[in-house]
Amino acid sequence: MSILTTHKLSIGYSKKGKTDVIQSALNLELKAGELVCMIGPNGTGKSTLLRTLTGLQKPLSGKTFIDGKELSRLKQREKAMLISLVLTDRIEIENATVYNIVSLGRHPHSDWWGNITDNEDKIIHEAIEMVHLKHKMNQNINELSDGERQRVMIAKALAQDTPIIMLDEPTAHLDLPNRVEIMLLLHRLAHKTDKAILLSTHELDLALQAADRIWLISVERGVEFGVPEDLVFNGSFNHAFESKSYFFNADNGNFSLNYPMTRKVWVSGHKTRMYWTLRALARAGYMVVEDADTKISVTEDGWELKEKEISTVEDLLHELNILFSDQK
Repeated sequence: MSILTTHKLSIGYSKKGKTDVIQSALNLELKAGELVCMIGPNGTGKSTLLRTLTGLQKPLSGKTFIDGKELSRLKQREKAMLISLVLTDRIEIENATVYNIVSLGRHPHSDWWGNITDNEDKIIHEAIEMVHLKHKMNQNINELSDGERQRVMIAKALAQDTPIIMLDEPTAHLDLPNRVEIMLLLHRLAHKTDKAILLSTHELDLALQAADRIWLISVERGVEFGVPEDLVFNGSFNHAFESKSYFFNADNGNFSLNYPMTRKVWVSGHKTRMYWTLRALARAGYMVVEDADTKISVTEDGWELKEKEISTVEDLLHELNILFSDQK
């Protein structure tokens, strides 16, 4: 079921009579129970679109509907009952515990005095448990790691209990293990709570693995959306991230650098070691061409080159360098 839709939405900025349109005529939808990752090159409007969809920025034209209600007609409290937003900014509040921060998510639901009822206390506890921070519930937030802080802000959004959660670069300042953990957490929460979760990210590889749906933004094509694999198969990723310096490699879902390659080799053999072998060869300037004179056999334990057994990549590159130097 679509919880959010847009109709011919145009986003951008209007200053001193001058209008800068970043994206136009967008017809998008968010479905309950899905994690949607919004990705694209810098300057294509990811943050602007996110701000527009949350009502923090006015659209240039068009409309956004949440649960059938037009966003621009809603009061601030009504918006807070429908959308919770997690920003990248680092939270610095002295003497505030995890419980204190998460409880702020209940503000749109609380009475004038901000009293927390037994039911709201239960919701806060459940939100903290969902992000696996029950053991640190009473700990000061300034004592937590960056990954734990991000989970606290996600718990706050869960406590707000809105059908939609939007996040701006939630993994921006995290190391790899925490980036993976946050993506898996958001995927799990979308499916478990039936909320629509939309996030902007530069983590292309993680988005391809974790997202139920991708919003792929580019200057030329606007916003293309669909299941990640479909956008790979139809060439959308290659087009969106086209560059002279790198290309999107559909074989492995990663970006590959366009190295200057002048030497030709042919490689065959063990599948797992093959991937890493090809990476090392490309970095060293070797292109793989079928039936090239120089043949490398990849085995389970190493490589064979000119009937010589080699045990490390470093030694392989060294032997190739000698071989091609002799051919000059």
